[in-house]
Amino acid sequence: MSNKRPLGLPSARLIVIAAIAGVLAGAVAVYVKPTLSGNATALAEADKGCEGAVQQAKTINELATGDLAALKGVDTPRLLPSLTFKNAEGKDLKLADFEGRAVLLNLWATWCVPCREEMPALNNLQKAKGSDQFEVVAVNIDTGSDEKPKAFLDETGVHALGYYRDSSMGVFNALKKEGLAFGLPVTLVLNKKGCLIGAMNGPAHWDSQTAQDLITRVTAL
Repeated sequence: MSNKRPLGLPSARLIVIAAIAGVLAGAVAVYVKPTLSGNATALAEADKGCEGAVQQAKTINELATGDLAALKGVDTPRLLPSLTFKNAEGKDLKLADFEGRAVLLNLWATWCVPCREEMPALNNLQKAKGSDQFEVVAVNIDTGSDEKPKAFLDETGVHALGYYRDSSMGVFNALKKEGLAFGLPVTLVLNKKGCLIGAMNGPAHWDSQTAQDLITRVTAL
């Protein structure tokens, strides 16, 4: 019997398995590849420029109900200027490159079952709400080549999302070090200035009306 639940959430058992796998994978990356990425200092920056984001984080708490109940507004909004990954052409990107757009940053991997199950929903959210004001930035952290992630996206028809990668897992390790990532998937909400205002671990119904209403509000802030 298949464990896959199309357009739905995985069982609690799958979430626990993914969380454990993500933590173990992150631990391996920390000890085996400690210098492969500049992401280790990504969250060491001060929260300059994020003074007005406290109310935005409170808005996240007000709107993240039902399908998004696990999403929480952060106590201290801050910039993540050194968090880096690559685009489809292999160019290094930072969150500053997305300034002017609110961003839903999602880390995923092909070996993470809950990640695989929520990717169509993220794709639908991008199709519904993607614009010059908002983008779903889904970063794949599979190590090795990009053969598996590209094949998975093709197989599932996930074509609305931009293709972003970090095969060093530096993004995950940086967020794990700061207590923002405990497994996969992990998702951050950033305002138009690039300030972190919300975070969650685990999958969600990102194409639900609740999620779309939240994004509408965030992009209007």
